Amino acid sequence: MKIGIFFGGQSREREISFAGGRTVFDNLDKSLFEPVPIFIDSLGHFILLDWQYLYKGTIRDFYPVASQLPDSPHHFQVYAESLESPEQVENSIKAVGKRIKPEDFSNYIDFAFLALHGPYGEDGNIQGLLEWYQIPYTGAGILPSSIGIDKSVQKHILSQAGFHVPEFLIVKRSDWLSDQKDVIQAISKQFNWPMVVKSPHQGSSIGITIVNSLEELKKAIEKAFFTQTINIKEWKRLNEDQKRDFLIRFTDIREGLGFPVYTKQKLVFHPEALWELLDQVKEDTIYLESPDGEIEILIEEFIEGTEFSCIVITDQKGAPMALPPTEIRKSSSLFDYRAKYLPGISRKITPIDLPSNVIQEIRDKCEFLFTSIKCDVYARIDGFYTKKGDIILNDPNTTSGMLPSSFFFHQAAEIDLNPSQFLSYIIEYSLKARLKNGKRMMKLQDQLDQLNDRLINAAQHKAEKIRVGVIMGGFSTERHISIESGRNIYEKLSSSDKYHPIPIFLTGNEEKHELYQLPINIMLKDNADDIKEKIESHQEEHKIIGLIKEEAKEIKNRYTFKENAKLASLNYEELREKIDFAFIALHGRPGEDGAVQQHLEALGIPYNGSGAESSSVTIDKFKTNKILRENGVLVAEHCMVYEEEYTKDPIKTIERIEKEFSFPLIAKPSDDGCSSAVKKIKSREELMAFADMMFRESPHFPDKPKKILGLKDKEEFPQKSYFLIEELIERKGAEKFMEITGGMITKKTNNETIYEVFEPSEALSSGEVLSLEEKFLAGEGQNITPARFQSKSHSYETIAKEVKHVLEKTARTLKVEGYCRIDAFVRIYPDKIETIIIEINSLPGMTPATAIFHQAALNGMKPYEFIDQIIYYGLNK
Repeated sequence: MKIGIFFGGQSREREISFAGGRTVFDNLDKSLFEPVPIFIDSLGHFILLDWQYLYKGTIRDFYPVASQLPDSPHHFQVYAESLESPEQVENSIKAVGKRIKPEDFSNYIDFAFLALHGPYGEDGNIQGLLEWYQIPYTGAGILPSSIGIDKSVQKHILSQAGFHVPEFLIVKRSDWLSDQKDVIQAISKQFNWPMVVKSPHQGSSIGITIVNSLEELKKAIEKAFFTQTINIKEWKRLNEDQKRDFLIRFTDIREGLGFPVYTKQKLVFHPEALWELLDQVKEDTIYLESPDGEIEILIEEFIEGTEFSCIVITDQKGAPMALPPTEIRKSSSLFDYRAKYLPGISRKITPIDLPSNVIQEIRDKCEFLFTSIKCDVYARIDGFYTKKGDIILNDPNTTSGMLPSSFFFHQAAEIDLNPSQFLSYIIEYSLKARLKNGKRMMKLQDQLDQLNDRLINAAQHKAEKIRVGVIMGGFSTERHISIESGRNIYEKLSSSDKYHPIPIFLTGNEEKHELYQLPINIMLKDNADDIKEKIESHQEEHKIIGLIKEEAKEIKNRYTFKENAKLASLNYEELREKIDFAFIALHGRPGEDGAVQQHLEALGIPYNGSGAESSSVTIDKFKTNKILRENGVLVAEHCMVYEEEYTKDPIKTIERIEKEFSFPLIAKPSDDGCSSAVKKIKSREELMAFADMMFRESPHFPDKPKKILGLKDKEEFPQKSYFLIEELIERKGAEKFMEITGGMITKKTNNETIYEVFEPSEALSSGEVLSLEEKFLAGEGQNITPARFQSKSHSYETIAKEVKHVLEKTARTLKVEGYCRIDAFVRIYPDKIETIIIEINSLPGMTPATAIFHQAALNGMKPYEFIDQIIYYGLNK
């Protein structure tokens, strides 16, 4: 069955939709389905996308294509709305795939899997279009979708259905524009602080603000309407970097207005044009508004209580069945975009930490709401359990986020369905839902019968597969990203017909590694700390989980014909009996330091990546830099700072560094990656704050250095007895200057190691250094692959050849094997090209959005094929 995956779209949630579409594409069971990626651009065009573009980090990395973009001296990345010429749009479409029309859908697909969010995606628009062209689709129909998107309409329906509805007020745009003081006065009379201001048609917490004062209210209302007043005096006081940062945030449609934007009835299409306009404005302020704003917004009372989210699905009899609700524990009052999608920022506790009778009451209410708005197949319902014992449901979503760690997969895992199996369920039950409409009954029944035959055949013919233990977690600051990498490897392998992946969690310390075989529900906990806590608690299965498993028994038996792992403590000897190959998805120590490799080698277990000796070198940035410099490879000037020296005489230590380096400089751990604690240090005060943070006695962040360094809550900052200082790599008069990341894979031919070096990616950071989010959070990082090397003096091919030569020399010098990622800076002069190596990752991040997958795709390898080659090399080396 050809499954058209519809993703991207016109809403402000398009990046999460893009990442969710990729998750569906990768996780569909390839023995049952053929995935067909149908990307919807922000102008509403349907594009049969060439598969390699699925693995870009963000939409703006590949669309519009670079050749069609307006000139941008400040390197702004924009969406298709910033193209003023229809010809530029058409050329971009042709460069990434093939434009198709709705009337032609049936020539390409049998079924539509909707991974769209927000307006046009979960409001009934696309559902109506597919109904018209007789294409069955996932999830709810037109009516519940149109209800689910509108928070204002939901209030009335919830109230009429007997649900407790918090106090709310609808503010019309026309009233706000005519008399702001009157609106603010009315709000202040009706609500106490804090209150919540919401855009009624957005998801992912876009346009939502928790307001604590009168000063914050006006900004929150403007944000919800997608309007903004800019103080021109303040704008003109900003330096060039600050202006660029402001417009990067403005262009980001999740927190800014985006483009085009109205000003004085004129449309501005590009951030460069807005920059020029703001520089020329003579008035004190300028008012801007998005053409896709809101006509009315919601003001709500703030609810004190335990926040939860519950996936409701349709059971085998067609009745609603709530999966175990998940408690959301946030590091701040708002469960915002960053907290929702970046591992380690918030926690998901499943089931919610409440008495069983209350959990059952939450489930009953969610099921009743599911029925009340006529939902089909699945929905996600959010709510609160208040201190008074009230259950408040506030946001039924007819499409859930489909990232690997989303509630959608997280709760399905509690009934033992892995992502691949849950997607199969969604498709089959969506066909049944469409059958109820009485349209094209014979065709739909035929599709159901064929799918049923394939499911039965798959259950009866379980092939012998290579058992791959996917080792994830660890105990470094990179443990959460390791979980994301490990889950991604697991999911890619679980949808194949060659491998049987077994999740293995590693914890403990450097003296003793503790290994655990994980069941799917524990593997899909939110982060490494949640997994460890779940293992250590040794709790018996929660009564509610047992009840739901019994309710879902028929569904589970139909889709889980592949064995799922059970929780078990292991040592390395026991691991050898369970697996044929170890895929190490660890980052930092242990994993990249050779420690795990030594254990595996001692027992003859083949594994991925470099050997123990090479790993023990590349984990140490100081040692790596020394070896590379001795072999003629350019590296940054560097030195080590040790706790003993600093504690004995802080001022003397700082003065030593100041003699050797000038500010600004880079301070970072010498054996951690993932941008953990990498800081641009601009003063003696900041350098001392960095040292105080690194050498602190407890995990708690001391207030003063935390404030000086501007650290976020829950930011990973290790405790070490040493750290590395490096010179800040700068342009130094080069024609072109950029940060790049280059991946590669090794192969054996006649006992000779061949390095296939990929086209490097240009890494764009929005701040002073490339952040954790930009490296790994879907929709956040901006990696342009291949890097924009071409200059006035050299062709792309000339520069790329030289850069790739240095990357290969680096890998060979350090005896890297299997695969790796190397970070570097490139300076391009008329007479030379300099590549300055910064870091070698012998076990690079393998999260869905990481750049190495973009690069492998350019060499014709889908992520599964790339992973397959890594395993093949490890099995045969």
